[in-house]
Amino acid sequence: MSINPSTLTRTAGISAVVAGLLFIGIQINHPQLDTAFATSAEYTVRQSVKVVMAVLSLIGITGMYVPHAKRMGGLGLIGYLVFGAGYLIMMSVEVIGAVVIPTLATRAPAYVNDVFAVAMGGHSAGNIGALASLNAAMGFAYIGGGVMFGIALVRATVLARWAAIMLAVGTGATLAIPFLPMINERLFAVPTGVALIGLGYSLWHRTPAAGSLPEPSPKSPSALTRLGRSTADTRLP
Repeated sequence: MSINPSTLTRTAGISAVVAGLLFIGIQINHPQLDTAFATSAEYTVRQSVKVVMAVLSLIGITGMYVPHAKRMGGLGLIGYLVFGAGYLIMMSVEVIGAVVIPTLATRAPAYVNDVFAVAMGGHSAGNIGALASLNAAMGFAYIGGGVMFGIALVRATVLARWAAIMLAVGTGATLAIPFLPMINERLFAVPTGVALIGLGYSLWHRTPAAGSLPEPSPKSPSALTRLGRSTADTRLP
């Protein structure tokens, strides 16, 4: 099977759709983050899904940006780089959560609870080291990059407009989590997940499948060429 830009772009669209579904799915009936949950098999499964989700999201937004780079302009470039960095950091944090946190849950439960507190937008009682800075960088890149990338998509009008607006609004609304303690913070993932699904489907739907475009037919000789050949023929003995 040959790999061409059309195939890669449609694959990115599918990746975004799956990422959006996973982003919403992992929020359903999510247990409270604590040391007991960190040592369970469910925690490992959910963390693994989050890693896959981050990777697929990065593939998806790359497919959204690259074919439309000119239309999205400078804001699109900055938004893509910042948003992409957010997903890269997210992937790193989730890998740490899947590999390191279960081991520390039994050895340093206070540290793990502090990590979870910061991950949920709270404050730690102790020092969790560079994870605090990494979590802050992830939040800034995810929110700032998502808003800029969504606005650039809206302005470029290359994909579903409603989904681009929802991406900008959904990622930006995450800023309200600390001010709305009575609302389950996991609900804020739903708009972004729906936006990824909509944008991914739009990208897949608007990209022609490989081999669906007709091959250009060979150009027939021009009138001047035919006249030249006729003239040459008449000169033959």
